[in-house]
Amino acid sequence: MIHPEAQIRTVEVIRYVTPLREGGSLPAIVEADDDFLYVLKFRGAGQGVKALIAELIAGELARALGFRIPEIVFAVLDPALARTEPDEEIQDLLRASGGLNLGLHFLSRALTFDPILNTVSARLASQIVWFDCFITNVDRTARNTNLLMWHKELWLIDHGASLYFHHAGLNWEEQAKKPFGAIKDHVLLPGATELDAVDAEFRQILTPAVIQSIVELVPDEWLVSDDPSGSVAERRRMYSGFLESRLAHSEIFVKEAQHAKARI
Repeated sequence: MIHPEAQIRTVEVIRYVTPLREGGSLPAIVEADDDFLYVLKFRGAGQGVKALIAELIAGELARALGFRIPEIVFAVLDPALARTEPDEEIQDLLRASGGLNLGLHFLSRALTFDPILNTVSARLASQIVWFDCFITNVDRTARNTNLLMWHKELWLIDHGASLYFHHAGLNWEEQAKKPFGAIKDHVLLPGATELDAVDAEFRQILTPAVIQSIVELVPDEWLVSDDPSGSVAERRRMYSGFLESRLAHSEIFVKEAQHAKARI
């Protein structure tokens, strides 16, 4: 479980290595000043810092629940790196992403999870399905699993599409209590037979203190980047409130997942 005083390391990007063009927001592999490679999520990409906020919050929630998640770091990018890039699209992205971005440790030689070739226990399948219902993650389908096999273990990646209520300005109090219809397309739903047991377990782990400590990790500048007039404290309360309320009403999304599974 994450400690309330946990911190995210900060690194400086020293080299743009290669784009990962399968990602809609054009993430890239970069090298940082600690000599490690990271998958960098850019603040200047299409969904802006809200995708980074979702990536950070969801990723650390997953870590608190015991899932394998690549280390998340804050990555400082100097837009001057754009000068060495011949691709104009990449140049524009680097210039638009100066400052604090988000990186995930690059899992070298990891293989994409294949539901036909790779088996997952009913327990783990149920845990991941529950988690994706909780964070409203629409991006864990057979077409794009966002799961990797690394050293024969399953790793969760790419959570920028979760917490989608904040992209459309939706009322978070209403959204927190809604079922998650997209769960019907989840790649692991067929094997998720232990949702009730997982629900009881995870509700005990995700205390308000754990949720609030994770939300506190979000940089102030990300919280007000799209609306400087907004209050940082209010934004933090929004994310904490959404997650705490969703957890309190977890039976709604658990039943939705169970009904969706019954229809397979």
